[in-house]
Amino acid sequence: MVNAHDLLWGMTPAHLPADAPAWVLEAIDAGHPVVVRRAVTEPAQVAVGIRGRLREQRFAALMPVAAVQRRVAPEDLRQVLSSRDIPALRALDQLRPVLAQHHWGVSGSAGFELASGVEALHVMSDLDLILRTPEPLDRFEARALLAKLDTAPCTVDLQLQTPFGAVALREWAGVSRRVLLKTSSGAHLVLDPWQAVA
Repeated sequence: MVNAHDLLWGMTPAHLPADAPAWVLEAIDAGHPVVVRRAVTEPAQVAVGIRGRLREQRFAALMPVAAVQRRVAPEDLRQVLSSRDIPALRALDQLRPVLAQHHWGVSGSAGFELASGVEALHVMSDLDLILRTPEPLDRFEARALLAKLDTAPCTVDLQLQTPFGAVALREWAGVSRRVLLKTSSGAHLVLDPWQAVA
């Protein structure tokens, strides 16, 4: 069972469409992991994204489940340390104790770098985190958590992973009644991210 934001190894150039850009082939040939994305697929396939060196280099593809050799979930990266001294990694060090009682993980560029050893972060990078929230997190708790994250030395983008998709903590802590829930079938404006989208 794979989830959005998991990193997978085992994809080969043979799994790519013929029109894949050269940088995609380079990333796969270099042995970089691919990241699981939200999309509806056949049971034998998983929707993945491939990262290039540049921010705009993102490529959507499908990977056979049978090709997966290794999987690293965001939670597996909570205690991984780095010798690099940049704001996103300092923020991670600062927030570990804050998040200790939660079921959380590291995603985005920080997760990619900690899992693969490939430098993906720079001094202006945000820190992307996920928080598994099988039970509803009330909006007062969300605001209290956001206030703690906002003391970090860089912008922290935390996504609440509900049983039905993902919603940005910053949005759930805000004043708008409806929030954007990202699901496998697309993004939906909802009143309650812990309810199935009709």
